[in-house]
Amino acid sequence: MILKPRVKLASFLGLAALLIVMTGCATPPPADDPDAVSEFRQLNDPFEPMNRKIFAFNDWLDDNALVPLARAYRAVVPRLARARVTDALGNLKSPGIFANDVLEGDLSRAGITLSRFLLNTTFGVAGIMDVATPMGLPAHNADAGQTFAVWGVPDGPYLVLPLFGPSNPRDTLGLSADSFLDPVSSTLDDNGLRWVSWVRVAVTGISTREAYIDVVEDIKRTSIDFYSAMRSLKRQSRDAQIREALKGDWASDSANNPH
Repeated sequence: MILKPRVKLASFLGLAALLIVMTGCATPPPADDPDAVSEFRQLNDPFEPMNRKIFAFNDWLDDNALVPLARAYRAVVPRLARARVTDALGNLKSPGIFANDVLEGDLSRAGITLSRFLLNTTFGVAGIMDVATPMGLPAHNADAGQTFAVWGVPDGPYLVLPLFGPSNPRDTLGLSADSFLDPVSSTLDDNGLRWVSWVRVAVTGISTREAYIDVVEDIKRTSIDFYSAMRSLKRQSRDAQIREALKGDWASDSANNPH
């Protein structure tokens, strides 16, 4: 039996996380050094030795494959056309975002996501133009890892996954769940168009990397420790996303009506 890409992704992520956990942890500082112990707990990176090795591999692969492709994409495809690709890819993510909005109990954002999808798919010509944002319906992201956070699932220790980069056990599980919540990939797979799913993944990766070429280069150039800088930025960005999600309908109601 040939596994579908979604099942392969879930299996790969689970295996990658398991291998990291099974590999030796960083040695905790001695208990008689409270400052070092406090810093160790705050970093929450017990698998740092293995994480750094995976990070170095990902960085090498990025420098030698993804960045050259992203630069070629920037050089060949005009800015306006790249914007249309970004809009179309974002529109294809809408069903998954809508599902997570609903699972988070945030019906307001779910309504915005559904409205955006309908408007951009029709008046935006299959999503290649974002007509919803100028109409007062801004885009937002939602994923299964974020949903688990809203449900109260702890993030766990910091992980760096091969190819996928910075994560944690909760977000790793979320990536697997999102692969099953994507009706676009399911429809393509079920209709013998699996190759389109892979093209979509490749184009998404190149488009996303092109958007962050300059930002990542600045971080590399100015940071003393690129690994630590990316770990800090990833956590800050993720925490901000989760704080925003916790302002939603369900979370707000739960806070206002704890009983």
